[in-house]
Amino acid sequence: MISTDLKEKLILLAKEAQKKAYVPYSKFAVGSALITEDGDIFTGCNVENISYGLSNCGERTAIFKMISEKGPQTKIKAIVCTTKADIACSPCGACRQVIQEFSSPDGVVIYKGENDYVTVSVAQILPGAFTEFIAIEDDGSERRIQKGA
Repeated sequence: MISTDLKEKLILLAKEAQKKAYVPYSKFAVGSALITEDGDIFTGCNVENISYGLSNCGERTAIFKMISEKGPQTKIKAIVCTTKADIACSPCGACRQVIQEFSSPDGVVIYKGENDYVTVSVAQILPGAFTEFIAIEDDGSERRIQKGA
């Protein structure tokens, strides 16, 4: 878990990030702020595109910044998601999977619930996460692919 002060700091940073969102189509600005296990902080906002499938969520923007600047060994300690509408809103499924990929085992996700911000574990927000699969090679042999491998 993280302290109340750190949680509030991340919420404020996420709200600042959402002000930079490019949302001409949905008008639904999202901001995100995360802290790594090493104490580095990254923020992101959603960036829409007229071809909606090419849009990117705020959470993934922050995570991709983290990876591009610190490398894939960096792990999320906590990540916050905020919306300009200030309504109950948790990360989407795609973001949940990406959060899971780059979180520490005890990583947490913070988002606006019905009454206030809630803090849940990554396992709680994405039970049964996609963490491994069996790849079938051209020769018919099998190879196990695992998260982070």
